[in-house]
Formats: sequence, structure tokens, C-alpha cells
Amino acid sequence: MEDGVDGLSSLLTYKRIFNGQEHQTCVQMDSRTELIPKRQLAWSPKDLTGIGLGSRGFKRIKMGSQRIRPESQRIWCKRISLGSWRSPKDLLGSQRIREGAQQKHKEMLRVQTETLRVNTVQIKEKVKIFQLVDRYADLTVISTVRDRILVEHELLARGRDHEEWRQKCLWRGLEKIQTNQLFQSRFSQTNFSSGSTVAVSGVPGIGKTTMIQKIVYDWAIGKIYQQFQFVFYFKFRDLNTINCRINLKNLILDQYPYFGNILGNLWKKPESLLFIFDSLDEFKGRIDFSDDRRNTGPQFTCTDPECWCEVSDIVYSLIQHKLLPGCSVLVTTRPTELCLLEKAEITVWAEILGFADDDRREYFNKFFEDRTVAAAVYKHVKENEILYTMTYNPSYCWILCQSLGPFLSQSDRKEQRVPKTITQLYSYYIYNILKHHGRKIENPRDVILKLGEMAFKGVSEKNIVFRNGELIQYSLQPSQFLSGFLMELLERDDSVQTVVYTFPHLTIQEFVAALAQFLTPNPRDIQKLLSGAHSKADGRYEIFLRFVAGLSSPQAAWPLEEFLGPFLHQTTCQVIDWLKGIGEGQIRNTGSKTDKRDLLNRLQYLFESQNKALVRSIVGSMKTLAFSGLHLTPVDCFVVSHVIGLCDTVKLLDLENCYIQPEGLQRLGPVLYKCRELRLRNNDLQDQGMKLLSEALRNPDCQIEKLQLNDNSLSDSCAQDLASALGTNQSLMSLNLGENKLKDLGVKRLFVVLRNVNCKLQELVLLGNHLTHSCIEELACTLSTVQSLTVLNLGNNKLGDTGVKLLSVALSNPACKIVNLSLWGTSLSDSCTKDLASALSTNQSLTILKLGTNLFTDQSVPAISRLILDCKSLERIELWENQFTPTGKRHLESLQESRHRLKVIV
Repeated sequence: MEDGVDGLSSLLTYKRIFNGQEHQTCVQMDSRTELIPKRQLAWSPKDLTGIGLGSRGFKRIKMGSQRIRPESQRIWCKRISLGSWRSPKDLLGSQRIREGAQQKHKEMLRVQTETLRVNTVQIKEKVKIFQLVDRYADLTVISTVRDRILVEHELLARGRDHEEWRQKCLWRGLEKIQTNQLFQSRFSQTNFSSGSTVAVSGVPGIGKTTMIQKIVYDWAIGKIYQQFQFVFYFKFRDLNTINCRINLKNLILDQYPYFGNILGNLWKKPESLLFIFDSLDEFKGRIDFSDDRRNTGPQFTCTDPECWCEVSDIVYSLIQHKLLPGCSVLVTTRPTELCLLEKAEITVWAEILGFADDDRREYFNKFFEDRTVAAAVYKHVKENEILYTMTYNPSYCWILCQSLGPFLSQSDRKEQRVPKTITQLYSYYIYNILKHHGRKIENPRDVILKLGEMAFKGVSEKNIVFRNGELIQYSLQPSQFLSGFLMELLERDDSVQTVVYTFPHLTIQEFVAALAQFLTPNPRDIQKLLSGAHSKADGRYEIFLRFVAGLSSPQAAWPLEEFLGPFLHQTTCQVIDWLKGIGEGQIRNTGSKTDKRDLLNRLQYLFESQNKALVRSIVGSMKTLAFSGLHLTPVDCFVVSHVIGLCDTVKLLDLENCYIQPEGLQRLGPVLYKCRELRLRNNDLQDQGMKLLSEALRNPDCQIEKLQLNDNSLSDSCAQDLASALGTNQSLMSLNLGENKLKDLGVKRLFVVLRNVNCKLQELVLLGNHLTHSCIEELACTLSTVQSLTVLNLGNNKLGDTGVKLLSVALSNPACKIVNLSLWGTSLSDSCTKDLASALSTNQSLTILKLGTNLFTDQSVPAISRLILDCKSLERIELWENQFTPTGKRHLESLQESRHRLKVIV
């Protein structure tokens, strides 16, 4: 026994856990060991497990019925409790301690994350529980972050962005990131000396929290991120409940109490730690990464895991690598809150785009056990432009399934009024809840009213988390959650110290807030409320206002009135009057980008109202709809299409730089033929977009006279569709195809169709289309026979001298009626000027000739001078950015004096 005590005491002394005097005391006292009854034993194998000995070590110092004396126990316990955790690697079996703690932690996280709870509106099965791996669908994550100031919670937002950025992921530029690649250095945009911080953004409902759950689960089962020995996962929603100063150690123990005293040792290997913070946008504390005072004031700096400070300072210090330098951090947030992280030490930026096309159908199939219902719901959504655009977002898919599932599973579903607007969709979502649970409470109208009042306050204050006190404030007793009715409208989260409630999605909160406006028995001045909400520039009320406008429609109101009673007629009339008020006199002001966004919002309100007479009265006299420079989603395009379809007065549709892509153009397709001028520059329409436009041009009632399609990624593959349409169209007079890639093959097809007697084209712009002299012979033939074409722009193409010599033949033909010819940047040299001058000497139609950015030198001055003097119709010639000497330039400029109105620009 003495040998065992002496050996263990010596080991603890060598490791500086015991001092020399304590070691001698233990040896001397235990040399006189007495028998101690087993029942007085204060230690157990579990106690020694903590210092790396475990039950085996305990048995080695146990000799029969002999026990260590109580005096030695007190010394050992004191020293072990004070110091045994300082350096577990230095103790016998320390690796097993760490592995044991890791194994227990992984098991706990696995149990917490392996299932998904899905709420339903069915009375028999309110909550369904699924295995995470069975329900999780891959999300598209890209290695960048897009515009951080967009109003991210809009229903309409990001449908177009999702498709646009997905294409960039697949074809160029941006790379898709798998969830196990977030900490790979190749995605880092900034290098820091220690640790990595990854920021992942995504709109509400896009799947941020579920993705984090999958990451934690995959780590717990040993699938990913095994470079991290410990992962600590926190939700900012839970951190909001901490109203006092705390340190990192207690923050972890609060959530993971089984770590006990082992944390002190984990701090020594910070590179093995990963901290995950979910939903920064929900955090009520203030984190300012641009605040330099954090580097000077101790109240703002946290460098010790046991330093007491605010939660916000712990998060700040971890992200900035001031606390536990070398650890890694993963934080998620909404795009609107990314500004908080702009000056943080973020090494990887990423954004969740949501579902790809194939994932959307898969979601519906997984949601419904009955494949027939799944197919019916998906078909309805697919055919409804405005609903289908929502399906990139998992939460919207859930709402669609909840709303339409019971609806389309009925045998008489063909006779039902299937929702067409977003307001109608949410109306059916509440309808199905009321249908299954509404009769369980005495007055569902009163409950919805109170809930809506609380929801409206939340929308006004940008708050999505509610507590018991707030429910009681609005006479909503927490006990009502036992009924199942409120359980469907609010989700209760009692996994933290304070019970909190949230709506399943922000848009549901906004809908209930809007619904309450039609239920109050004592209506306030609703127009004043709506005008005040509309004046807020930060977009917090946009969806709320859209729902209010939509609920003024009988189609959205009647399902709810079955359970809630009739909507207040006075409120409905005031809402319609408010819609008239914001339209008349203001809807035409579209000068600035803010004005354009405001106009679009007004059109959204009108669309949701489904009031055709109201739309005609407000926009019926509009001649121009201009949204240039404003990013438009497919839903935006659908709304614009709806308005144009109801009005016959819109002549100009300006969508330049709106990035509508083929998906947006498809929504506009049915009404494009009604416009006289379409400005569609820089929309990435591609060949698919040209097919859609060709259909509009082939429409017998087509009124399009001017079409701008420059910079739209068009290739020679779409030329046949365009040529076919031009062969029958008799309205188009101006066509801009500049900055595309039609190439020689594509334009040859166009040149041929221009000879068609039906074609009335007067202006054709082909600059920057990768053309060479190979297509000019076909063009020359066309110019010699077509008299309608007067403006031709071939600039920024490599036609060369050969091309211009071929073109000169056509220009000398009396049948050629070209008035404005642009040949700037076409690689012309001195050797072609004589041919050009000879051809134009007899031309009687050309008034403008652009020859800038070529290779002319003073050798061309005589030929160009002859061209200017002989071509009597010429009024303007541009020769800038050539290689003339000052003398040559002066000579050419002096020719302006030879003829009135002649401009020579050198």
C-alpha cells in the first residue's frame, strides 16, 4: 500500500500538483495506514477518472480492505480540485479523458440534431418527426455575397437572383461550396494569422439553421470537420435570454454542463475548437466591429475565457481572434445584417441560394406521402408563375405544401378557388388551420385579432421573437397553446431558460398583422396607418402592405370569413381609397431608383388587390413604364405583365439593366407585343430569351417598332428564330443587337431575311458581334436590294480592309439608301480609303460616317479629303483616335469650311 501511495504522490508532485511538503505528509501518514470501513470511503473510481486514472488506477492503489487515510484524502482532493485539470496531457491517461469528453459531446449533439420536427395543420398529427438525413435536401451555397442592402425578406425577392447566380456557379466565376468545404483556404478572401471565421448569409427560410443542424450532425457522426475536436453551437435567440455579464466558460457550461472542469484544458488547443453562432440578425445586443474602443477599454475586450463581460463582447472577441486565437467561428445571418460584419475579420464569405430546380420537385415528393397529391400540388405551383418563383426557398415550399396539400387532395378540387396571389395563398394557409383547430376555441376572431396586434408591433419594431410577457400583454394566455390552435400560428421554443415564441416564418407574422386590420371592431384611421407604413424607407412594411392590399380582395377574404366572420366593410373601402391615393398623381414619378422601386411596390399592391377596375383607373393612362437599373425578379415581371395586360396605353417599356433573364422575360412574354418600344439592354436574355421575343414579333397584332437587345449574351444559335420572326413582322423598324456574339453565321441569316418584302427594318445595330469580312458579301447583296434600311452600325468588329472594300461596292450602288454608317473600331488601314472614297463619290444618301478608332495615317489624308469633298450629302464624319499627325488633322478639319453644316471631327 505504501508503495502505491508513494508512487502516485510522487507522480503528482513531479507534475507540480502536490508540493514537496504535501508529498511528505501523504507518505508519512499512509505509512501508518489503518483499516477504514468501506462505508467511510469518500472517493470512488469516478473521482480518479477525472485525473486520468479511472477505475483501474483506483484499484492499483487499493490493497484489500485497506483504504487511504482521510487526512491524505483531504490533501489529495484539495490539490486535484485546484490543479488536476490544468494540463490533462501531462497526466496518466489524459488522452482518454479528452476522447471520452469528445465522445460524450458528439453523442449529445447527434441526438439533438438527428431529427427534424415538421409542423402540420392536420388535427391527427400536429407534428411529424423525420430523420434529418431523410428530409435534408442540398442547398446551393456560393463563394461570395451579393448586394447586402436588398430588402431580403420579400416574398418576391431572390427568385431571379437565385437563377442568375446559380448559372454563374455552373458556368463561370462563382464556385459552389459544399457544407464540408466552408473552412477550405481556397475560398478565403482574406488571410489571417490564426483561425478562420466564416460568414454565411441567406434570406429568412432559406435553410440557414437547417444547414447548420446538418453540419453539426455530420461532425457528430465523424463525417466532416474532424480537424475540430469540439464544436460548440449557439443560437443568438438563446443568447438574448442572458441579461447579465458572463464568461465563455459559463456560457458553454450553461448549454453543455457535462464538460465540468475540463474546459481549462480545451483552451490550450484553440485550433481544435469550432464555435457556431446562428442567426446574428436575431441578436438584440450591439456588436460594432468598427468600434476602435474595443481595443483600448477593458469593458470591450475579452481575451480570457474566464473573463466576465457581455455576451456581445465574447462573440466579438471570438470572431476577431482576440479570444482563443486560433479557434474557428461560423456565423449565419440575413443579408440585411451583413453590414455588421463588413469590418470583421471574415476569411470566407458565402451565401445560401436555396433550392435548384431539381431540388424543388424533390421537396414536394418528400413532403407528401401520397405521390398523387405531391404531383397535383407541384403541377399547380409550376403553372402559377408567382407561386413557382417562391419555391427556391424551403420555407416557402413548406407554406405552399401546408396551404395547397389539403386543398388539392379533395376530390372536388377542380371546383375550388385555387389561390393565384401570395395573399390568397396565405389566406388558405390560415384557413386550413382554422378548419382543423378553430372550433376548439370560443372566439377565433378575437384570438386572431390579438395575435395580429402583437404581430404588427413586432413588424413595426423589427422583432420576431416574443415572450410570455408579451403574450399576456395582448391577453393571449400561454395556456392557450394547449388547444393546438395557437400552436399552429406560433412556434413555442422552451429549449432555453426563457420560453420564447416565433411565427413559423416572418411573412406569416406579416400576414397575421395585416389580417388584424380587417377584424378590429373599432377601426382606427387605416389610411393614416398605411401611409405612415408606406413612407418607411427601410422596407419593413412592404410585405405587410402587400397583404393589406390583397385582403381587400373578396377572393382572399372569403375563405377566412367562414371562420372569422365578415371583414369590416369600412376598412376594405379605406384600403381601396388608400390604393387610389398612392396611385393618382404619384405613380408616374419614376426619375430616381427610389421612385422606380416605389412604383414597383405600388404595382405589387394593385396586383394583390386583384381589382381590375382599380388598376385601369390608376395606370390606364400611363404611356411609359420605366424600371431601368432596378433588379427585377420574375414575380416583378409577372406583376408588370399583369398591369400591361389590363392597359392598352403603355407604349414604352424600359427594362435596361434589370437582369430579368429568360425567366423574367417569360413572365412578360404574353404582353410584349402591345408595346411600341422595348428597351431590354443588358438583361442576360441569352438565346432562350430570343425565342420568347420572336414569338411576340410573330404575333399578328404586334406593335413593336423599336427593340433594344444589346448586351444580352445572344449567339448565332438564336439568329434563325429572329430571322423567322422578321420574315413576317411588319412593325419593327429599329433593332439593336450590339455587344452580342452573333458572329458571321448569325448575321448572314439576318441579312437574307432583310430582303423580304414584309420586313420594314430601318435601323440595324451590330456593333461588337465578332464579325469579320466573311459576312460582308451577304450584307452588300442586301444593301443593293433593300431600300428601307438607312442606319447601319458595324462598329467594333474586325472587318478589316477586305470587308470595307466589299462594302464599298454596295455603297456605290444607287439602290443603297444608307444614311448613317458606323465603321469605328473595324481595323481599317490606309489601303482601303481609296476604295471607300471612290464608292462614296457618287453616293447621294449618306449623311453620317463614323471612322474613329482605326489605323489611318497621313497617307490616307488625300483619299479621305476627296471623300469629304465629293460626297455632297455628307454632313458629319468622325475620324477621332486614328494616327494622323497634327498637320494631317489640321488639314482635315479645314475641310469643314468647304460646305455649310459639314462637321469633320478628328
